[in-house]
Amino acid sequence: MRNVYFIGIGGIGMSALARYFKFKGYEVSGYDKTPSELTAALEQEGIGVHYEDRPDLIPADVEETLVIYTPAIHELAELDCVREKGYRVIKRSLALGEVARGQRCLAVAGTHGKTTTSTLTAHIFTESGEGCSAFLGGISRNYGTNLLMSETPVVVAEADEFDRSFHQLFPEIAVITAIDADHLDIYGDYAHVLEAFKVFASQVSGTVIAKKGIDITPTDTPANLLTYHYTDPTADFYAENPHPDAFGHFHFDLHYPGGVLRGIRVGAPGWVNAENSVAAAAIALTYGLEPEAVKKAIGTFEGVKRRLEVHVNQPGVAYVDDYAHHPAELAAAIASLRDIFPGRKLTAIFQPHLYTRTRDFAPDFAKALSAVDKLILLPIYPAREEPIPGVTSEIILEGVTAPERVLIPKEELMDYLAQEPVDVLATFGAGNIDRFIEPIAQMLRNRV
Repeated sequence: MRNVYFIGIGGIGMSALARYFKFKGYEVSGYDKTPSELTAALEQEGIGVHYEDRPDLIPADVEETLVIYTPAIHELAELDCVREKGYRVIKRSLALGEVARGQRCLAVAGTHGKTTTSTLTAHIFTESGEGCSAFLGGISRNYGTNLLMSETPVVVAEADEFDRSFHQLFPEIAVITAIDADHLDIYGDYAHVLEAFKVFASQVSGTVIAKKGIDITPTDTPANLLTYHYTDPTADFYAENPHPDAFGHFHFDLHYPGGVLRGIRVGAPGWVNAENSVAAAAIALTYGLEPEAVKKAIGTFEGVKRRLEVHVNQPGVAYVDDYAHHPAELAAAIASLRDIFPGRKLTAIFQPHLYTRTRDFAPDFAKALSAVDKLILLPIYPAREEPIPGVTSEIILEGVTAPERVLIPKEELMDYLAQEPVDVLATFGAGNIDRFIEPIAQMLRNRV
């Protein structure tokens, strides 16, 4: 095999695999629907990317080409072509499973928290000198990439529940951060979501570290079952006396089965990052890393792009961006912002992601967003979905009780913000709201 061709190469998980195969010496190219920062970075790294559905641009040598596709893409002439012509065609999840096989796999699963936790875990292993390869669901701010490579036979992987992708992983150690109803277009209901996580837990060979309260029991896994929690002292790993400093960075003492690790300071601000650091430390300490090395690495962690990422923090104006696109994630991110910027007016811009998710969780979105002082709501970003009659951003807006709320087309957002006084501004969403980050940041910087 000489060529690896990606259909949907601009996705965060796909691009990490593309970088991996490029690093291993293969000819790598692919298709994506739209250009982005990620695809631009891939092109700069020597990976060919095109943005039209062009079967003629697929490497012609069927026997020497592996095709990897994302299940987020359904109807595409390129996908039909490679299947008809007999290429080896596999999903991203299977490719990641094949890469991880034969190595010590450390996986982080959960309906939220998994990207930051896996990125911090990879940082701890890298910073401590143990080393690891890592396939991440976000861009590490420490390393500027979603792929880390190492000669150490340890793989840190984000275990994605979408399309049951994580069933391709067989970890030695796994953390499960949360099991909430999500991806109901795939699962149908919460019972099937829970069942999928129990299957994942059954595939772990060494230790499962589940957040305290999650419905994973010793009968669900052959592995040793431990628990973690932010503050619950009945968990095996928990933070004692977590408190923020003046810059929103949390300090705490970590209790773990081997003792107490005192004086941890989390390098990324917000209590969400403190909670995730308990989970990442649990993996590292269970693996056997030195406690002081774990503590030091947590302190140098800069976070993940689009996870409580601070773009402007000047007297009188601040701007933070976050990927939150599920009600539980929104509630946690907003609560963290209240800790970081106490007593200030919080304006949130939210772009709902998927018609099905909006339909399934509209009241929960409304409740989470009611915790801000002003909500600027954008239309739904459809991603892979067709519109559903009666499902619009309006069904969220009508349940929001924030003092101020408005729904506007995204084309009018910048003009609207230009007239809007801002104290603390946050953007939330998993769609194309990220295209506004730099224009908003630049406008607010110029305002001061």
